[in-house]
Amino acid sequence: METATPVAPGAPERLGEADLAALRAAITTLEKPSLAGRLAGLAGAPLEMIGRVLPEAVTDTVAQAAEGAIRVSLRTALATLPRGGTPADAAVPVPASPSLRARALDLLGRYPPGDRGHKALAALSGALGGAFGLSTLAVELPVSTTLMLRSIAEIAQREGEDLGTPEAALACMQVFALGGRAGDSKAVESGYFAVRAALAHAMADAARYAAGRGLLDESAPALARLAAQIASRFGLVVSQKAAAQAVPVVGALGGAAVNTAFMDHYQGVARAHFTVRRLERRYGKETVRAAYEAERAALGLAPEPGQAAA
Repeated sequence: METATPVAPGAPERLGEADLAALRAAITTLEKPSLAGRLAGLAGAPLEMIGRVLPEAVTDTVAQAAEGAIRVSLRTALATLPRGGTPADAAVPVPASPSLRARALDLLGRYPPGDRGHKALAALSGALGGAFGLSTLAVELPVSTTLMLRSIAEIAQREGEDLGTPEAALACMQVFALGGRAGDSKAVESGYFAVRAALAHAMADAARYAAGRGLLDESAPALARLAAQIASRFGLVVSQKAAAQAVPVVGALGGAAVNTAFMDHYQGVARAHFTVRRLERRYGKETVRAAYEAERAALGLAPEPGQAAA
């Protein structure tokens, strides 16, 4: 179960019209992700067809790259996200060796923040991936993921999150799992609140581990468990991205477009997620959950299995 959200004394029992509209927009993003369709359009074929261009051996590479990228971003989220400043002031951890990945991450630390700036760098990263193929995934994906984390952190701050706390920093990481549900029709725990509930225990353990610590080891059991759970969902979208970029006609320009769509997808999920969290701080979790379910039904979206409140 997730930790109860503090509610201001005298919080209203029903959402105001503006907040209800914001919640409705968030539900549309969280329950009807559209990345798969956008990637298919860019690649010129349905994803189930372009997925066949990936050699079987690449599946393991994608999974390993996804988990590695999540581990790097998790350590970044807990150790170097800004403490009461702006995300532009955050240091980005850089490997000791002067590798291409190290130089790329160093560039991210110096680049001006903002949604457009992040999308521009995502396009550059995707262009490299599109030009050189899947062999660059292990280098390109950690860069893209760290870049997305910085953008997610900015969105979180705009919605009132205090990134000086482990809980808020982990909520940024949660976005990668929430955005990884696109096209995952077989997953039982596929709804927004179901994913949050599935991650709650691992997030609580990670927050306890991170509290009061300085330098963190992403291989610590509490962090490794959370990274694995997030990566299993994040990997679904990474596979779609890799399949789209693997189409021979995509190339550098198409790779840039794929990565821009990748970034835009997670920015949208982040805005929706932190909108829900902002409303929970104002109205309480039970009130927001009830409004969420009512609005989802009004939008004609199917209820998630076992919809007991998280």
